Amino acid sequence: MKRRLNNCFVSIGHGHLKKIAVIVAGALLSCVALRAQDLPQHPAPSREVMATLSYGHDTSSVSQGAPQTAPTNSSATVPVSLTLQHAIQLALQNSKDIQLAKIQTGLADRSADITKAQFLPNIYAGSGAGYTFGIPETPGGRAPSIFSLTYQQEVLNEPLRGQAKELQEQASAQRIALTEVRNGVIVHTAMAYLEIEKVRHSLNLLRGEQESAEKILDVTKERQGEGFELPVEITKAQLTRAQVLQKILQLEGREDELQVYLKSQLGLAADQEIEVSPDELPGEAEQQGANLVALALENNTGLQLAESDVRAREFRLKGEKRGYFPTLQLVGIYSVLGKYNNYQEFFNHFERNNLNAGINVQVPLFSAKTKANIGLAQVNLEAAKSTLANRKSQVTADVRQKSRLVREKDAAKEVARLELQLAQQNVEVLQSQFGEGRVNLREVERARVTENDRWMDFLDANFARQQAQLELLQTAGQLDKVWQ
Repeated sequence: MKRRLNNCFVSIGHGHLKKIAVIVAGALLSCVALRAQDLPQHPAPSREVMATLSYGHDTSSVSQGAPQTAPTNSSATVPVSLTLQHAIQLALQNSKDIQLAKIQTGLADRSADITKAQFLPNIYAGSGAGYTFGIPETPGGRAPSIFSLTYQQEVLNEPLRGQAKELQEQASAQRIALTEVRNGVIVHTAMAYLEIEKVRHSLNLLRGEQESAEKILDVTKERQGEGFELPVEITKAQLTRAQVLQKILQLEGREDELQVYLKSQLGLAADQEIEVSPDELPGEAEQQGANLVALALENNTGLQLAESDVRAREFRLKGEKRGYFPTLQLVGIYSVLGKYNNYQEFFNHFERNNLNAGINVQVPLFSAKTKANIGLAQVNLEAAKSTLANRKSQVTADVRQKSRLVREKDAAKEVARLELQLAQQNVEVLQSQFGEGRVNLREVERARVTENDRWMDFLDANFARQQAQLELLQTAGQLDKVWQ
């Protein structure tokens, strides 16, 4: 009897095992298909977005390092690692804006030299040879000559001297403008460097947040399948995941823009990858109130340009007012004459070699042009003085406003730090409760998402403070001292 029962059991197992497996598999596939029809369909994220970096929720420090990029293959260009100080040095060496400003400075110097050269000796050689019929003369009033040598030098010409001093002052102003361009390059490079570090840190956080959003969605689907959640909770979880993906794409685009700008400013190759490290500004504008305002009034480049413009207008007005003075010019002419111009027929004596030297003096008895030039110079000076006064008021107001803004950003950074600390502590509490079985995994992951959001708020607040500090240093004219 025992043997017959065993044979019967074996025959049933082998005969129907395959059919039972097919029936069970079909039932499972039907359930999965029915649940898939109930959920909205979403396009699969790209491979780049799904590529996640390792992320840990370290609560021991508020400042985390930026992720390090690496070449995707052995033939890729080796990334260049930069500090903030090194990046600024490269920008000052390779910036096209600075190179253009240097060219403009050289152009201003050459323009000033043109007017100044009239007060230096000027010697010209030439020839006025030509056929003459009748009295030998040329359209310029000089006798036709085979060869001539002319010497000219301004000695006393106050309007021209005033113009020369004005151009020299404008050349000095162009050097101040070069300093202003240089400060702008420092500020823009530092901002781009600090922002790209913030963006990469934020991307690291968002990729960790993407993992949490996926876990939340998985848990919500399971609970909905068990009848513990409404379909609206799945939609909320999907929305959270889509929002994280949107932020990742936006930050990746911003990272690319910043890299292109930095490569252009630093003179790097287009395919050169840049690695940055967490860095703070090397100095702070610690002066407050009147001290910082006094520094700005002394060192602000915009104010220095306005002061230089006033001095240039004063030189011009002073020169134009002296336009009523006599002018004196040293002159000398040496000429070699030819007999074929028939000098002997019209003059008693012919001298082949002739030399004339002396001074040319002009005394203005009435000059309407001088009066008009004085009026124009006076109006230009008044306009320059008005611009300087307005600029002083504006610089004073800007320094005070930017000082307040730095303090406000300090307060905002502290608020963001405390909110981050609170979110980190909340994650620790929920992790402990999860270990005790008092909360589910979804609550823990939601707390991690909130922590990541607070991390990004802190990074934004820190960058906003750095940006405000840079603008204050630029207005106060302290950038050079900070990066000495």
